[in-house]
Amino acid sequence: MKITDLFKSAPWKRTLFFIVADALIFYLSFYLAYLLRFNLQIPPEHILGASSLVFIIVGLKIVSMYLLRVYEITWRYFILSDGKKILYALLLSYLLFITYLFFWYHGAFPRTVIMIDFLLSFFLLLSLRLSKRLVAGTQIHEDRPRTLFIGANQRTLSLISSAKNGEIAYEPVSIVDEDANVVGTYMASLKISGMEDLEQIVADDEIESAIITLDLEPSKMDALFEKLSSLGITHIKRSKLLGDKNEKLIDISIEDLLARRPKDLDLKAIETLIRDRRILITGAGGSIGSEIARQCERFGAKELILLDHSEYNLYAISEQIQGVPKISLMQSVVDRKLLEKTFATYRPEIVIHAAAYKHVPLCEENQEGAILNNVIGTKNTIDLAIKYGTDRFVLISTDKAVRPTNVMGATKRVCELYAQNVPNGKTLITCVRFGNVLGSSGSVIPKFKRLIEANRPLAVTHPEITRYFMLIPEACQLVLQAAAIAKERELFVLDMGKPIKIVDLARKMLKLYDKEHLGIEFTGLRAGEKLYEELLLNDDDKKTTYDSIFVAKPTPYAIDRLNSDIENLLQSDDKIEALKRIVPEFEHKEMV
Repeated sequence: MKITDLFKSAPWKRTLFFIVADALIFYLSFYLAYLLRFNLQIPPEHILGASSLVFIIVGLKIVSMYLLRVYEITWRYFILSDGKKILYALLLSYLLFITYLFFWYHGAFPRTVIMIDFLLSFFLLLSLRLSKRLVAGTQIHEDRPRTLFIGANQRTLSLISSAKNGEIAYEPVSIVDEDANVVGTYMASLKISGMEDLEQIVADDEIESAIITLDLEPSKMDALFEKLSSLGITHIKRSKLLGDKNEKLIDISIEDLLARRPKDLDLKAIETLIRDRRILITGAGGSIGSEIARQCERFGAKELILLDHSEYNLYAISEQIQGVPKISLMQSVVDRKLLEKTFATYRPEIVIHAAAYKHVPLCEENQEGAILNNVIGTKNTIDLAIKYGTDRFVLISTDKAVRPTNVMGATKRVCELYAQNVPNGKTLITCVRFGNVLGSSGSVIPKFKRLIEANRPLAVTHPEITRYFMLIPEACQLVLQAAAIAKERELFVLDMGKPIKIVDLARKMLKLYDKEHLGIEFTGLRAGEKLYEELLLNDDDKKTTYDSIFVAKPTPYAIDRLNSDIENLLQSDDKIEALKRIVPEFEHKEMV
């Protein structure tokens, strides 16, 4: 049996062990304090006093340690900050001891013994409680990967401690950091080197895995990931701070490498828009709608009206929203009569319309359903918002509405035109257009993940196809930020960063999962699919006060004519031609 195994016991046994061990420490420290005070020769007149006082001071220390709950600390996880409790317990015990000496003890007592005893007790108590960590730190784990930590910070220190305690299966070997001020110093007995030495360290220290504890922009994270991969390190993790301030190790995700994070988010403007407002969100269970709901909860909405025709999606978001009052309505925006009852009953102050069919191939196969849901659903929601005096209406649109080549994009362009031209009364109507978001339902990333998990090659329609990508939370925050600065019928366009080649995304995901052998298959463009998505109709569209938000020029369209054209669209047997009459730039692309 190892010595450390003796201390793996039930809580009451651990407490009993420490009480006994502490009592011995207190007895020893008090005796040593007398010896040191009198140069190892205690005068006879002090021996009797010391013999009687030792039991009093030991008892007071044990009681103080118990009252301050020192014995509830698990010594396996003991850290120096826990030493404060020991310090306070000792100070309390000495305060009580001095009180006893002053009022009740009449013998000789050298006051310097208290200070010597305090220093000895504190040192010995800390030594005992840190001993397990010191022993664990000397153990060598030959079966654990030799690990490089990238970042010299508290996260790294915490993870190294966890590794030495056997809580995570890594063998800390080296640390690198980009901060020149810490290069050459040591952390947990490991020397900190510069990032320029990365290649040499990986070779010399036989590094098998890497843990990134730095908070890096996606472009820097991507470059670091590529560098580590080129050096043969395929086991790469990053640390994530949990709510209880503990560290969690997670895999590098494609979002970590490719996400476009806007630098000009104005959280104050968003809060001003949302706080204490009653907000109706259509399509509340979808990727965008559900994140909008979470953001509205975060920014202090007075009440959320969550509307979705999917029972499961509505249930899922309803379970997540717990911080503000909510009403969950299982409805379709196509059902105008039921939708009007909702407006009449709840009188929303803000409407965020995210309900839409968005999957391009399915909309191609179900043209009538796409038109009904996207166009008529949007028209119903806008009309009722105006009728019931909603303050603001926000239409979520898409980059596919720009010079559309598919039914989905064309229907969204019709929605934009209606929002820009309908008589709006007191309701401020605005549209916000953006591109793909990372990880949304129906997007390429979840599809690639499923293929990788099934050990199948990744299907890409064309080697040159590109798309814009942004994280869902950031995109939704920019939507709300654009809505906050809206004045009248603007069509806002979010800067989605640089477009990304889907084939490059596929290659990177294969590398992330160490499944490059699966390869990529090119399947040909689908019906209505573009090679390149566009966000702006005209090059002279203007910037707003935020670099991440542009405003496009409105497109005039006589509302009577538009209503007539929409009615013809519903009745027409040739939906494509009817859509082209409303959206002249619509160039429908058939399957390649």
